[in-house]
Amino acid sequence: MSNPLDTVSNMRNWFLISSLAIFSYCSSGSSQQANHQSMDSISFSQQAVDLAQKFIITDGHIDVPYRLNKLMEDVGARTAQGDFDYVRARQGGLDAPFMSIYVPSSYQETGGAKAFAESMIGLVEGVVSKHPDKFAIARSPQEVEDLFGRGLIALPMGMENGAPLEDDISNVQYFYDMGIRYITLTHAKDNLICDSSYDTTRTWNGLSDYGEMVVREMNRVGVMIDVSHVSDSAFYQVMKITKAPVIASHSSCRHFTPGWERNMSDDMIRLLAANGGVIQINFGSSFLDQASRQSSEQINQHVDQWQSGQDDLSPEDIDQYKRNYHQKHFIYSDVARVADHIDHVVALAGIDHVGLGSDYDGVGDSLPAGLKDVSQYPNLIAELLERGYSEEDIAKICYRNVFRVWNQSADIAAELQSSS
Repeated sequence: MSNPLDTVSNMRNWFLISSLAIFSYCSSGSSQQANHQSMDSISFSQQAVDLAQKFIITDGHIDVPYRLNKLMEDVGARTAQGDFDYVRARQGGLDAPFMSIYVPSSYQETGGAKAFAESMIGLVEGVVSKHPDKFAIARSPQEVEDLFGRGLIALPMGMENGAPLEDDISNVQYFYDMGIRYITLTHAKDNLICDSSYDTTRTWNGLSDYGEMVVREMNRVGVMIDVSHVSDSAFYQVMKITKAPVIASHSSCRHFTPGWERNMSDDMIRLLAANGGVIQINFGSSFLDQASRQSSEQINQHVDQWQSGQDDLSPEDIDQYKRNYHQKHFIYSDVARVADHIDHVVALAGIDHVGLGSDYDGVGDSLPAGLKDVSQYPNLIAELLERGYSEEDIAKICYRNVFRVWNQSADIAAELQSSS
């Protein structure tokens, strides 16, 4: 029988070679200077692929469960659809993608949010059950590290939208026991917990009284608080209450998208960092660039005008027209802009407070050039190396910063439980 560690090592070597073969992102210039830059870029590219396999890469938010709920595919093999599967994750060095247990806001009106979340968790468990030689659910950083050593991709879980907690505070513990390790307090609409950045209703002007209880209970249980999607007022109120650092699992910097509440302002990033938290940069082009946001808004306006008065159009007709128009007119960002967001956080708050939260399988056809799927994390690492980031810096961005918050949340929960 072969040594399992030798098998893991050979597997990583194979993915290293194959990743180098497909790796194409590099700088260009002219004449002798261009040749020198090209050689530097090749060197950074090779180093980046090596680091992507050497370090654990954790991504704070990947929408695989909801994607599979809509169209089931075997992500244990190379898939025709989507941004994530085992083959591409291995190529990119992705080791611990947080599976987003996304619950649409519509369930707040119809009921059934808790049952839907349970079904999404069941989908993740089904992936693991089908491929125990490739995936395993992880409930702690130590479990991720153990699985990494065994050559398995860890699947920690975070719940996007606190609606499945319903009006029962004991559901925080319930979902923790099911494997949920962070909860995004709300999503597209105000819920029982707090206001959403996307909703103008401002039901609670921040957190509800119940929302304050949820924040405290998440601290007590050891579930990380995710402030992506919440309104500014809700964010500031969370920061006054929480005893543990918080994360923004898939947000970017408002500096590059002025006035858009879904991204975080400089002041919010500083406060998040002062409390020990981490912002995990979203890769969606509309999160990265104002030009991308404006082009998206113009596309939506055009499609609305086009379909106006055409009562015979089916939803499929409208969707197809929008996809075609989007492909022609959307302005995509690129991997360099993701690095710009990381630079901005580091300048504001330091290297210890930034991570990766791609939103793969969640932002549709808006991913930037150089980061189109999970095979392409080395492109971002190469960009960071070229900008002077050290290997230690990159390890922090890839996983150590988030693992610190995750461990601190567990430690604080243990203290709170022992003192109660």
